[in-house]
Amino acid sequence: MDPAAQAAAEATEEAGRQSTIETWTLYGIGVVVTILRTYARANAVGFRDFRADDYLVWVAILFYTVQSTLAYSVGSVAHGLANNGMPDEKRAALSPNDPEFELRIIGSKIQVAGWATYSALIWLLKLAMLVFYLRLTQGLGRRYRIRIWIGFGLVLATFLGSICAIFLACIPFHKYWQISPDPGNSCQAAVSLPIVWTSFAANVSTDIYLILIPIPLLWESTLRLAKKIASTVVLGAGIFVLVCATLKSVFVLVDPVNGAELAGKWGTRETFVAVVTTNLPMIFPLIRTWMKSLWPSILHYSKNYKKAYKTSTGLRTTGRGSGDSRSQDRRTGNSRVHTVSSNPIFTESEEQIIMNYSHRG
Repeated sequence: MDPAAQAAAEATEEAGRQSTIETWTLYGIGVVVTILRTYARANAVGFRDFRADDYLVWVAILFYTVQSTLAYSVGSVAHGLANNGMPDEKRAALSPNDPEFELRIIGSKIQVAGWATYSALIWLLKLAMLVFYLRLTQGLGRRYRIRIWIGFGLVLATFLGSICAIFLACIPFHKYWQISPDPGNSCQAAVSLPIVWTSFAANVSTDIYLILIPIPLLWESTLRLAKKIASTVVLGAGIFVLVCATLKSVFVLVDPVNGAELAGKWGTRETFVAVVTTNLPMIFPLIRTWMKSLWPSILHYSKNYKKAYKTSTGLRTTGRGSGDSRSQDRRTGNSRVHTVSSNPIFTESEEQIIMNYSHRG
């Protein structure tokens, strides 16, 4: 074999091995994070009080399993081939009896399945976050919760848009795995601009909206600045999903021929980050508890976090439930109290945040 060709083959093999390691390592971490989330929630409220988001994340894990398997198959089964990145001369010369021809068909089908699985996974995680927000704002006025219901509408609409883009961008559908003649960019799933642009726009719009839902509520609270910042980091971690989605789209747009490989890698990272950031608010209290046992002096500020306390601005935390806080409100005559349960920094079984808002307008 020609030395240059042999070196290229070895480099391709090594890249495939590294990609496989990364794919399954990220998948394993994602599953472990989801298990930790379930453990934390079970400790906090018990299995009987699980809510829809506690189940949605596991449905998402099923799709994550399929998505990771498809990502692995792109290299191990299809050898990174699909119906994109081929000059017309090569398309015309490639015989249907050639093994490469079949590999490109298989790879193209994997790409289509990958887009559909990716969309289902990402949007299930978005729904899980919205259900979490409903729990977070339980007891607040309608003006807070209406934002969340608008979010449900936005998420469902953008999901339908993404799915429609996959199934309608290439008609007839079988052209998605057509080799010759060139089916056109829209029918090359790995680099299809209608799919890439629709998915990117849907992701950006929904992710930004989901990040902005809890932030104003958080900064209107009377939490100390350090806790506001910590909560903002936890709830705003979705920005990293945006970064991955942006890089994935940029690689395809800048280099339609070779960008699909890098886009696939960043797509795998994007779904991993989405799984982690969706579960992070629920496992943060668990992590904090572990950190307290390791570095109690570092987290000394929260040593009394299970005890009830009040501030002049009205922030108060209570142990379990809200009965004591309601009776205290009756004694003080406070009628401007809103209860937010399941705050990311305080689990439902540990604390509730009670915020007083001044009369507005």
